[in-house]
Amino acid sequence: MTDDDLLRYSRHILLDEIGVEGQERISRSHALVIGAGGLGSPVALYLGTAGVGTITLVDHDAVDLTNLQRQIAHTLARVGEPKANSAREAVAAINPNVQVRALVQRADAALLDELVPRADVVIDCCDNFATRHLVNAACVRHRRPLVSGAAIRFDGQICVFDPRDDASACYACVFPPTDDFEETRCAVMGVFAPLVGIVGTMQAAEALKIVAGAGTPMTGRLQMLDARGMEWTEVRVARDAGCPVCSRR
Repeated sequence: MTDDDLLRYSRHILLDEIGVEGQERISRSHALVIGAGGLGSPVALYLGTAGVGTITLVDHDAVDLTNLQRQIAHTLARVGEPKANSAREAVAAINPNVQVRALVQRADAALLDELVPRADVVIDCCDNFATRHLVNAACVRHRRPLVSGAAIRFDGQICVFDPRDDASACYACVFPPTDDFEETRCAVMGVFAPLVGIVGTMQAAEALKIVAGAGTPMTGRLQMLDARGMEWTEVRVARDAGCPVCSRR
């Protein structure tokens, strides 16, 4: 660790739970972020500021004017650019020492099977049910911890699923893929701008705790936020022995 690193990350190093060793683990880690929009923006920025060594951003979409209400990694000057590239520029402006790989493509099963085994932690910041299940299945197959978040209207949720822990549920245990799920999109339903910041920042915190070995990740705890009254509800989630995704792991 260089003198500049010691200065840049000094507030982490001062924490007993992180220290120099924990910061070095962060700097050696590789985070895979699926989605560079509302949730992915604060995730990418905080992982970058914290010095995560390698960040892979996957997003097929381009920056639109309507995104700027909440997607803080993007700017008016980058409207029309791929979101993954825009977020990479935002991270580089804060911490050029972080290696950010931007992939402008959909996170399909084949791509996830290529990327997930290389990551130390996967952060799901996508905005649709189908991709969440693809990400979860890949994390189960390759035994990688998954930090899952979602936000719509005034409602947010976050949970950590860790296939390395035999007792941990997976996303499909809680939200079965066979359920008749009606997709809701912020383009139709709206989203309270700071909500994605709250959930995304918590996702970044959980990911950093996992790679640093600091604190206790919220594995098996589904936290749901009603931002109308800023009320949190927590539900303990258990592994489903009959889950079609993780029951044979």
